[in-house]
Amino acid sequence: MPKTSPPWSVPWLLLLSLLLAGCTAQAGFTPRIHRRLPLPEGVELAFNHDTLERYRSPTSGRWREGSNLEALIIDTIRRARREVVVAVQELSLPAIAEALVERQRAGVTVRVVVENTYRQPWGGLHASELDIHGRDRLEQLTALADHDRDGRLSSEERFRGDAMALLEASGVPLRDDTSDGSRGSGLMHHKFLVVDGRWVVTGSANFSSSDIHGDADGGRTSGNANHLFRFDSTALAGLFRGEFERLWTGHFGRDKGEGSARRVHLGAAEVEVLFAPHADDDPANGLALIGERLGSAQRGIDLALFVFSAQPLADVLAARARSGVSIRALVDPGFAYRSYSELLDLMGVTLPDQRCRLEHSNRPWAQPLASVGIPKLARGDKLHHKLAVIDGSTVISGSFNWSPAAATTNDETLLIVHAPAVAAEVEREMQRLWRGASLGVTPRLARKLQQGRRRCGRGLEVSTPPPSDSAASARLPLPASLP
Repeated sequence: MPKTSPPWSVPWLLLLSLLLAGCTAQAGFTPRIHRRLPLPEGVELAFNHDTLERYRSPTSGRWREGSNLEALIIDTIRRARREVVVAVQELSLPAIAEALVERQRAGVTVRVVVENTYRQPWGGLHASELDIHGRDRLEQLTALADHDRDGRLSSEERFRGDAMALLEASGVPLRDDTSDGSRGSGLMHHKFLVVDGRWVVTGSANFSSSDIHGDADGGRTSGNANHLFRFDSTALAGLFRGEFERLWTGHFGRDKGEGSARRVHLGAAEVEVLFAPHADDDPANGLALIGERLGSAQRGIDLALFVFSAQPLADVLAARARSGVSIRALVDPGFAYRSYSELLDLMGVTLPDQRCRLEHSNRPWAQPLASVGIPKLARGDKLHHKLAVIDGSTVISGSFNWSPAAATTNDETLLIVHAPAVAAEVEREMQRLWRGASLGVTPRLARKLQQGRRRCGRGLEVSTPPPSDSAASARLPLPASLP
């Protein structure tokens, strides 16, 4: 079949933007950034902040840089002739709901699983009943539904702008992680869909405007920095569909009992898949798998993470740094400077919490890295990737944040792709994020450290380790000594 340009992208003519400037961080391993390399057969990858693509945002109406992840999702749904199954934390984009409804009306079997927090149609919510996050989300969804931009919602706009209401009204079967009568998992945090047992779309993006396009209220946001893979593989689709069936039959937040990750070959690429959570004492949990892959690095590790709170992974990075492996890390600005952020370890600092307690397993590096920090993002946007590139050949991806909860509490996808061409595409995104990044102890962090010293003086105590954190630490090999 001849290849054509994907429907979610428009080629950006300024190829000189590939000559990325900015911080290169440290000597040693320097990633090779390629122009568009052909990806392995059956593998596609799209970033919503891609500087080589453009599309017209359905929320703002403006042309913007990036690949249209919503169009990728809808294009995949429209390929369905037999079945579409979706497991995603949040589905709030009406056009995706309409695509699912259209396929169901065409005789395709459609089923959807979401996180219970996002199950209720927003049209029935009232701001007075919501927390700050909920009120902000309701405001954004209301703005998204206001198609004529007159500041008022007609009943038609309210209905057509409510993805959950559209699915309910059309009889699309819906479940969430409390449908089994339980309190639900820590989070039903998956982000995947499977079409006809062949195509799989998965990555870091929820099916929401904030994760794909940006805010709908006239702000300058471009959406949280995210990515999606699309795979064409019956073997891989079978694994994801098996996970969906576990969820559909009520196995939320329970030990998957899978043992080690399962591997699938797609031409020149090899893909490992592991679904979380696992029991606290299971040595095959997601953090252990990430630790094994990081521990194999010989030249360089690049990280772009939303959350980094797993001490065992920081310890593995310390061991690799001591062996001469070059490490760069960017963490979302909203998380990076929290007291339990492992980015602080890499910077060689400790930050007490509001109760003047230090994380029990803190190990600030005696030789801090200058190549770690926070990216520059538009106000309101987050670094939502869960990405790592190892030695320019292996990519860690998925919905799986680098935290104990992801390993032992949440329903998650952990994806590892072994393919240099895929790694090169991810490195392009890494380089984009490095432009303008703030590295090391920034003025903002320095102020927080000073405030902590003034507030706590020497009256610091070490917090008691939570069971899951303690177990996770015990399951990964620690280096004999730390830098």
